[in-house]
Amino acid sequence: MGWIFVIIIVLYLLASLRVLKQYERGVVFLLGRFAEVRKPGLMMIFVPIQQMVRVSLRIVTMQIPSQKIITRDNVSIDIAAVAYYHVTDPEKSVIAIENVYNAINQISQTTVRNVVGRFSLDQLLSDTAGINEQIKNVIDQHTEPWGAQVTAVEIKDIMLPDNMQRAMAREAEAERERRAKIVAAEGEYQAAVKLGEAADIIAQHPVALQLRTLQTMAEISVEKNSTIIFPAQFVSTVQEAVAQLTKDSAVR
Repeated sequence: MGWIFVIIIVLYLLASLRVLKQYERGVVFLLGRFAEVRKPGLMMIFVPIQQMVRVSLRIVTMQIPSQKIITRDNVSIDIAAVAYYHVTDPEKSVIAIENVYNAINQISQTTVRNVVGRFSLDQLLSDTAGINEQIKNVIDQHTEPWGAQVTAVEIKDIMLPDNMQRAMAREAEAERERRAKIVAAEGEYQAAVKLGEAADIIAQHPVALQLRTLQTMAEISVEKNSTIIFPAQFVSTVQEAVAQLTKDSAVR
């Protein structure tokens, strides 16, 4: 009988051994009352006097299901998001709340609808980072008493109605056309300024106009054209240019 008793004691002690991993904490209850939080390593839990609940401290990635939301400017959209949280107080996460994951998931869905509904569609598309931060702060206020901290909330998908997508596409196309017309108008303005400056220079030097005419004729001849058109005033202009050159030579 003595050997049997010893064997039972040994088996009981072996069955009482527990190992906690580095990322785990053990919330220990003694006769139903909270006793302590055990750290990682080897320990003994004497059942049924003691019970231990394992709590993971790793960051949990939680998918927030797609929510149908009406924005402030009455646009119906579907938004899907993702939240990241981790347990900071193992005692509270076991005692204060029955299931941390489900609780945070439900409060996240409600918060996404409430916060996003305060903004217009343009604000939602242009300031997503700021809206993400607001959602995180609101959720974090609810999860703090549960011993959990939300580290980030990210809106990952925004589904727009088909008619809104077409309207936004037309708006984007109109904006691109507007920018193209502005660029073309600026180019014409700059070209006109340069042409005005060139006209002023040519007005001071009449021969320059004839040289430009000859240059244009040379460019036409490069193309192997069989016909060359001379301006009506070309002959008289050439005579004036020759007379001017003769006059300048005589003065020298």
